[in-house]
Amino acid sequence: MAKKKEARFEEEGTGLGKSAPEVSPTDFDAVGSSDAPVASEEIDLSPATSSIAVVASTAAVVVAEPAATEVETTKSRYSRRDSLRGEVFDEPEPAAMLTADRLLDDSAKFRPAPESGWRKLAYYLTLKLWNPGDSPKVKARKAMDARIAAVLEGGAKFIPVLTRKGGVGKTTISTLLGMAMAQVREDRVIAIDANPDRGTLAERVSKSTRFTVRDVVNRAAAIDGFSEFSNMVSRDETRLDVLASDADPMLSEAFNEGDYNVVADMAARYYSIVITDCGTGIVHSVMRPTLQRANSIVIVSGGSVDEARLASETLTWLEANGYGELVRNSVVALNTATQATLLVKLDEIEQHFRTRVRSVIRIPYDPALAAGSVIKFNELKKQTRDAARELAAEVIGSIVTPL
Repeated sequence: MAKKKEARFEEEGTGLGKSAPEVSPTDFDAVGSSDAPVASEEIDLSPATSSIAVVASTAAVVVAEPAATEVETTKSRYSRRDSLRGEVFDEPEPAAMLTADRLLDDSAKFRPAPESGWRKLAYYLTLKLWNPGDSPKVKARKAMDARIAAVLEGGAKFIPVLTRKGGVGKTTISTLLGMAMAQVREDRVIAIDANPDRGTLAERVSKSTRFTVRDVVNRAAAIDGFSEFSNMVSRDETRLDVLASDADPMLSEAFNEGDYNVVADMAARYYSIVITDCGTGIVHSVMRPTLQRANSIVIVSGGSVDEARLASETLTWLEANGYGELVRNSVVALNTATQATLLVKLDEIEQHFRTRVRSVIRIPYDPALAAGSVIKFNELKKQTRDAARELAAEVIGSIVTPL
């Protein structure tokens, strides 16, 4: 009986004769199943070198990127100005960085000797050990010289001097303007008399010649150098060259647009500044090429009511004929040496023109100018010379920095 029970138990345990109940494995059984024995031929013993290479390569790239970013950050920390000052030492400095301004002490930098007065005396009494520098007046004069002598880029600059009324001092203003420029500037300045009504520009300089604009027109093809051209001009002690107009009214009236272009082209070869003393005929054929070449213009006005009105009407005519930009950038020379100046409110005239042009310069009365003869610039009154220099500086400024 006992044997039958054991046999039945074994049959139930082995599942013989009956279907075994489905039992899901526990978590422990699932983990333990991975520890089952595996045949040796099924194991891959080769080293996993490909995975190592990939990791190493990726690591190298990751390390290199921050390094490059750090270098770029270091370079961008400095400005170009810092580099010019010598404040950056990341790279070797070029020799150009060793400038006098950087290396010399302020006391060792060159300072010109005082020109006059107690400053000059103190400079030499101390054996040049103490340099008090120039006086404010001398500094102002040198600053004015710098304005007049400003560099003009490009070709020759043309400056016509205009007016619609005779007797207001147009030729005098043209002469003063040219002398003030030529005395300071290192390049060449010429004034051309393009007045068809027998101009007198050449009579304002001491050294005159018999040649005129007509000679330049007739001999233009044969002139191949400055020495030949300079033989036809009159030269002042300030280095201003003047090309005279024809003395014969018939020939001067025949001076037309084509003739002016020939003379202007010739002058542009050898001169940096060409001042044109125009006639009163604003509709004359010479006026068109004169204005077309103009880089700046000077309008001359007298101190009387009708002279000021005609000068203002000249500006209006220029604006109506397409020269509005020239008008806005022009300079008015207010000649106070004309008649009836004492009876007119010059401040009102000046205020009127300042609303239309770049600047207004007053030219004071000077007995040396009133005679209408040869002008010696250095013998004029200081106020006259200063006004002429201010006029020259304003005209140069209108070319260098136009409005």
